Amino acid sequence: MAERRVTVGWTEGLHARPASIFVRAATAAGVPVTIAKAADGNAVNAASMLAVLGLGAKGGDEVILASADDASESALDRLAKLVQEGLDELPETV
Repeated sequence: MAERRVTVGWTEGLHARPASIFVRAATAAGVPVTIAKAADGNAVNAASMLAVLGLGAKGGDEVILASADDASESALDRLAKLVQEGLDELPETV
């Protein structure tokens, strides 16, 4: 299983707009991805808006992105960059 530990870069955390940006990117990744707050470790489907909002991840919280798919390395890199840098859209390249 591949995983990335990153700090949430959006000051407001994974709420409303940042969560929708992240969920769209996770859905577009083409591989199943989970996200969990490092503090509690309860992983949820990264492509589910309700699940991501339910995490309550705030700016500065550490989250874990993970996938068991063999082709997930580049997708996890791109999602990690998105979350860590608090970007408004998924970067095309890492």
